Amino acid sequence: MPDSADLPTTTADVDWFTVIVRAHSSALVRYFARRGPRQDAEDLAAEVFATAWRRRDDLPREAVLPWLYRTAGFTLANSRRKHIDLPVDAVPESRVVRVDGDPELNLLFDAELRGALASVGERDRQILLLHAWEGLDGAELAGVLGISRSGADAALSRARKRLRDAWGERMSF
Repeated sequence: MPDSADLPTTTADVDWFTVIVRAHSSALVRYFARRGPRQDAEDLAAEVFATAWRRRDDLPREAVLPWLYRTAGFTLANSRRKHIDLPVDAVPESRVVRVDGDPELNLLFDAELRGALASVGERDRQILLLHAWEGLDGAELAGVLGISRSGADAALSRARKRLRDAWGERMSF
């Protein structure tokens, strides 16, 4: 299947895409800023929009934001794989305790919450943060996860339960 970037561009395409970028660019920049270095957030969001433009014929018109978030997740994973480790002497001193090296968790200030989220597993953490930080639930969460709405609702419910259990274990000394 040819890439949409290879197809002729119409004024309708440009107008539609302009509306999409204006409507969702802030949400994507926030998504990336919460999950990694702020200085990379705009560049990563631009990568997502470049992919959206190339794949514009594949974008579900009724669920653009979930598609963008799903693509953002892949873009972030690719970016993290390309990350080059710094020599130890180049790493700045920090007072924040790092939990399993996960940038999303390092943004949280509460050590107990960081610990509880670290213990629930990556998928549960992804679901919880998409819900809490991005405000997704129902069909939007399903779109990002690539599952049915009932599956997304069940996954969110299970992730919440695991977080409650992890929190309870941490709080019961």
